[in-house]
Amino acid sequence: PDKYGRSQNSANMPLTKTPKKRQPIWKRADELAQKSGLRHAVYGTNGEVYVGEWSNNKKCGKGTQIWKKPGAVYDGDWIDNRRHGFGTYSIKQGDAYVKQYSGGWKDDRRDGLGIHFYGADEYYEGEWSCGRRSGWGRMYYSDGSIYEGEWLHDKRHGQGLLLLADGNRYEGTWKDGKKNGEGQFLYLDKGQAYQGYWSDDIAKTGTLLDVDRNNVPYPPKYPIPECHLLDPDSVLESAINELN
Repeated sequence: PDKYGRSQNSANMPLTKTPKKRQPIWKRADELAQKSGLRHAVYGTNGEVYVGEWSNNKKCGKGTQIWKKPGAVYDGDWIDNRRHGFGTYSIKQGDAYVKQYSGGWKDDRRDGLGIHFYGADEYYEGEWSCGRRSGWGRMYYSDGSIYEGEWLHDKRHGQGLLLLADGNRYEGTWKDGKKNGEGQFLYLDKGQAYQGYWSDDIAKTGTLLDVDRNNVPYPPKYPIPECHLLDPDSVLESAINELN
């Protein structure tokens, strides 16, 4: 052995280095093609364009999607290629984009709080679930009426107030978009109030009273006559029980 303790044969051996293995060209190209992080623009074969963030080849984070058909734009949050979080959806009208919905999204559908425009003077603001109005919300109609209350599956359902353009109003129970159950309708133009039970928008049984008829623009010709039933409340209750 030499002075370093090595054998004579190992001391005379040349220093070797293992060559680095080269990756196949296709593998390197595949790594470069993976979409992750911010991309300026990715074009689809159907004419769609996405600009925004990616993760594992999926839209994830902030991004803007442009659909060629029907000509719409979504700008907002994404998770796993789905609109999820907060975002704004706009549709094309002429040469410009008009906002249709702005609010929460979940699994590619409207969910949470949001506002949807159905036209220039008709819109809904409130809660959504699975792409439909569900929960508490306020709807402004093009005829000037306003509904504020509970919704279920895009229909007025539960407790709510409908204020008509002429000032008359109904407050009470709704089911499947119609007056159903107990409610009160105020005819402010006639000075009358109906309190009773409704079925599919039709007043079935209740009490109609005069309310300040001398100070309204269109009072009926004759006042409502006094009821002489001994027990009108029992009669009303019996009628409601028959309807139920």
